[in-house]
Amino acid sequence: MSAQNHASMNALGARATAQSFLCGLIGSGIGGSLTPAMQEQEGRELGFNYVYRRIDLEALKLTPAALPELLLAAERMGFDGLNITYPCKQAVIELLDELSDDARALGAVNTVLFRDGKRIGHNTDWSGFARAFQRGLPDVSLDAVVQLGAGGAGAAVAHAALQMGAQALTLFDVDASRAASLASELQARFPAARVSAGGDLRDVLQHATGLIHATPTGMAKLPGMPLPAEYLHERLWVADIVYFPIRTALLEAAEARGCRTLSGGGMAVYQAVDAFRLFTGVEPDAERMYAHLQSMLAANAGE
Repeated sequence: MSAQNHASMNALGARATAQSFLCGLIGSGIGGSLTPAMQEQEGRELGFNYVYRRIDLEALKLTPAALPELLLAAERMGFDGLNITYPCKQAVIELLDELSDDARALGAVNTVLFRDGKRIGHNTDWSGFARAFQRGLPDVSLDAVVQLGAGGAGAAVAHAALQMGAQALTLFDVDASRAASLASELQARFPAARVSAGGDLRDVLQHATGLIHATPTGMAKLPGMPLPAEYLHERLWVADIVYFPIRTALLEAAEARGCRTLSGGGMAVYQAVDAFRLFTGVEPDAERMYAHLQSMLAANAGE
């Protein structure tokens, strides 16, 4: 056997013996998501055969009503797990066998593991947001926080804000009853804080120290601002969970008014770090994943 053939056989053998993982992302309009590339790259860095696929409801012309068949198909095809994003983080819960304590408390799931014939739901959004916030805005005031959005992601980041010590949190959502329901749940979970919903947004913001944006507005597929720019003021810090694009219209408007800001890039990385650990049982290199995301965002910005 030639040296070249021997090397080829060794390479094939290495791939055959490497650990293999098949994972995916279910959501709508996720064609621009960088999570697949970020997860696959980290898998390669760790020597895995790691495949991560998008399952885009919009591209497949499906709605969340298709979740039962999609989860069943993923199980049958040997997926190790799935990430779940908008608009499925709450709808998926009734299809699962078990929930982690965090997922149960939050009423939202962004990671599903397939283990021993069971579907187990986790939530890594809240921990991902907390790690990103502590890295990017470590010294800001959490005395009075306003949050836009009370859906699946909103439940997670509101939990994170209160876990980090927010003294007062006011929730707003296009569905006022959803904001009120989440506020009630959070108040019961964090009795030392003041949690409320609704009111005059402009007035509440005038007395706030920070703003968290947790709606899809500002994403590449839903461009725009979630509130009038004149509501912002320099005493606010502004944290956005949208990361594609990394500089949303909200962050640009906030920076123009002198606000400190936090993009959604850090949350995207750190929730993926936690999901990767759940899928593989191996701790990934968070800084390497962060650097990879930054390089991809820079490349996209240069297109």
